[in-house]
Amino acid sequence: MDADLDTLAIELYVRADDLLKAAPERAPWRPATGIGPQVSDAELVTLAVMQALLGFTSEARRLRHARRHLTSLFPYLPGQSGYNKRLRKLAATICWLIRALATETSLRADDVRVIDSTPAECGRSRETVKRSDLAGWAEYGYCASHSRYFRGLRLHLLCTLHGRPAGFALTGAKADERQVLLHILDDRVLTVGRAWQIILADKNHYGAGFEITLADGGICLLRPARHGEAPRPGASFFKPPRQIIESVNDTLKGQLDLERHGGHTPAGVLTRVLQRILALTAAIWHNDRAGQPVMRSLIAYDH
Repeated sequence: MDADLDTLAIELYVRADDLLKAAPERAPWRPATGIGPQVSDAELVTLAVMQALLGFTSEARRLRHARRHLTSLFPYLPGQSGYNKRLRKLAATICWLIRALATETSLRADDVRVIDSTPAECGRSRETVKRSDLAGWAEYGYCASHSRYFRGLRLHLLCTLHGRPAGFALTGAKADERQVLLHILDDRVLTVGRAWQIILADKNHYGAGFEITLADGGICLLRPARHGEAPRPGASFFKPPRQIIESVNDTLKGQLDLERHGGHTPAGVLTRVLQRILALTAAIWHNDRAGQPVMRSLIAYDH
C-alpha cells in the first residue's frame, strides 16, 4: 500500500476515533448489552474513504483487496453484507465527520463560495427504471454540460475556492436549484459569525425575491446575466472562479467515480455519495495539515 495513503488512513482513523469518543451520541445507537462490533465505526469510515480514493466501486472487490493488503491496519474486516449494513447506518455520522474535518482546515474562514449541481445517474434502461427502488426520488432531468437527458439525482455542492465541500444536498433531477441553495444555507454553521459572504452561481440562480432573501442573510450572489438582462456586477471576475466548481465536480466524477456509485436504493445511493464527499474532504484536510501546495490533489492516494 502506498505510504501517502497509509498516512492519510492512520491520521483519519485517529481523528475520527477521537471525535466519536468525544461525541458518542454521533455514532449509531447500539444496545448497552450484547456482543460489541469487532470493527469500530472509525475503522469502517476509514475503510470507506480508502475505497473511494482507490477507485473501488464494488464493496466485494474492495474487501478482497483489503484482506490481501490491509490486514496490518485492519486485523478484522466484516463481510460484504455486514459492511454495507454498517456503512448505511453511519450515514448521519459521515455527514457530521465531513463538517468536523472541514472546520479543522485553514479554509474555514473563506468567505467566497461556489455553488453548482452535477448529475448522479441511477440507471438508463427502461427496465431498470421500472424495477428501481428509487422511484419517487430519482427523476428524469437534463444535463446542459453534456447536452443529454438522464434519470437519477443531482448533487448540489457548495464549496470554497480551494474545492473544500462546505454544504451539499442530494435531490431529484428536477429540483429548483434556488430552493436547494436556500435549504443548504439553513445550516447556520455556514453563515453564523460572518458579516458578509459571496456565492458564485450559474444562471439558474435568478429572481429578485431570491436575491433579496440571500441579501437579508448577508450573502451577495454573483451570477452571469440571463438573456435580455443588463450586465451584472462582477462579470469580469466571474469566469475563472466558476471553473473551480466544474473542476471539483470533475474530481468527484473522474477520480472518485461519483457516476459509478452503484447504489440501487435510497440509503445505498446516499451512503455512496457521502462516502465520496468525505473522501474529498479528508484528502483536503490531510493535504492542508501536511502543507501541500494543492489541497485538492488526490494523485498521492489513488494508486
